[in-house]
Amino acid sequence: MSKLELITEELIFDDLGGEFEALLERNSDITSFSAGDIIKGKLIRIDKDGALIDVGFKSEGFLPSKEVANREEEKTVEDVLEFDKEYDFYVIREENEKGPLLLSYKRVAQARGWAKLEEIKTKDEIVEGVVFAVVKGGVVVEIHGVRGFVPASQLRSTNEADTDKGATLRLKIIELNKNSRKLICSRKVVIEEEKANLREKALVELEVGQVISGSVVRVAEFGAFVDIGGIDGLLPVSEISWQRINHPKEKLSVGDQISVKVLKIDESGKISLSLKRLEQDPWTEIEDKFVENQIVKGSVVKITAFGAFIEIYPGVEGLLPSNEISDDEDATPDKFLDVGQEVEVIIKKLSPYERRILLSMKDIEQVEL
Repeated sequence: MSKLELITEELIFDDLGGEFEALLERNSDITSFSAGDIIKGKLIRIDKDGALIDVGFKSEGFLPSKEVANREEEKTVEDVLEFDKEYDFYVIREENEKGPLLLSYKRVAQARGWAKLEEIKTKDEIVEGVVFAVVKGGVVVEIHGVRGFVPASQLRSTNEADTDKGATLRLKIIELNKNSRKLICSRKVVIEEEKANLREKALVELEVGQVISGSVVRVAEFGAFVDIGGIDGLLPVSEISWQRINHPKEKLSVGDQISVKVLKIDESGKISLSLKRLEQDPWTEIEDKFVENQIVKGSVVKITAFGAFIEIYPGVEGLLPSNEISDDEDATPDKFLDVGQEVEVIIKKLSPYERRILLSMKDIEQVEL
């Protein structure tokens, strides 16, 4: 077997990889070329359908326009190659009775690209890809001269502009098959890994009792989730305000910038937050404001089968039992009261430290008498 045959047998286009430079040296003294070879050449003439390339040894090859570049903006030979400058070319077809030596420039770049992508995947590194096209089911990206696909399920973008044509995405390669030209990437993996790193860092720096700024990212019936530097903490509805609220949306909206206090960090990393504890506890303020047997005005905030809760001070509620509303034993609280209604009550028992206040409506008449 000849030297040329040995070289051609050892390397085909899909297996260039690390042997690329070695092959160039070993091809330097070859006077004929075969498909799969990588050779050097210079642009000497541009034709309508391509260009003529001087490959040495008084030989010329033809470079079709479609084999110049992948990029849409690089449409002509002049956009990519310069006269009298040496470039590497991939031999598509050797010179024979069908025509001249047929060359490709873009396949060299692709070969280098595939080799680089294999290295990146092996090292599990992040790579940048430019959005080439938005298609049904995802986006096509170009990375090191190779086109890959990012499925919609792997985009996880909240900003549509992030996936516009020309946008740069930070990606992880999740599937690569050079032989079948398959390259699948994920933005979601990068985002999740970065968030996990931020979470780990945040957990190290967070302390119970710490006050930290955050952004409301989700509001639910049971509370709100607040992003505090890359990690989400739960702000329960009971910790939003000292005053009774029916739904967190009454006080918070997605995007609100707030300060919260760290209440708890459990072993699994879940974080409990409080907004109301940045304010004075109203129960500590009422001791010198109210006394037993005092008649006060309040607002009905909740009605139950056993009575009603009356707010007599912002954030402070007292219980008005059913039997303290009326002497009518068969009467229910909703017969006499409505939520939001303002009423007069008398404080029968005041225990601020126990956070308990017992109220009465029917005894007001006795006090007035």
